[in-house]
Amino acid sequence: MNPLLSALALVTAQASSAGAAAPPPECSGAGFDAFDFWVGEWDVYPNGKDTLVAHSRIEKLYGGCAIRESWMPLKGTGGGSLSNYEPEIGRWHQDWVGSAPGRVEFDGGQIEHGMVLTGWWPGVGGPGKDGLVRMTYTSNADGSVRQHGEVSYDNGLTWQDNFDFIYRPHAKPAA
Repeated sequence: MNPLLSALALVTAQASSAGAAAPPPECSGAGFDAFDFWVGEWDVYPNGKDTLVAHSRIEKLYGGCAIRESWMPLKGTGGGSLSNYEPEIGRWHQDWVGSAPGRVEFDGGQIEHGMVLTGWWPGVGGPGKDGLVRMTYTSNADGSVRQHGEVSYDNGLTWQDNFDFIYRPHAKPAA
């Protein structure tokens, strides 16, 4: 037999036996499913208004172990986040990367009808004005999702509104 084919057969056999030994981890259950209400194709509006400001695609990926957002505003540049549940500590983690340099890390967890994530956002109030941002995601009875962002410039002693969006299921054009 050709030595190259023999080596290839050996490597293939080793890879097959190694892959069969350890199945991937299961990412399902209450903790992993807590943010599923946000998964979907969305049209995003300021709360209380009918002016479309963005589209957002929220996907559950990697065997249910992560949720990815692709934020696509109608004006300006977009961004995205990758969220995951950490069962060891019972908390959710989200990394947001947008058009500005750097990223924002959020941590939090499930609340009744939603999720709360909080993180330190450099420059959220403009150059040199860093703040703590708290995002509350709420699943609404009509199938929409509210994302309410608040900012604190005094380490959480006081909060003020920063943004307030309603994610409505994406309206598909009539055929």
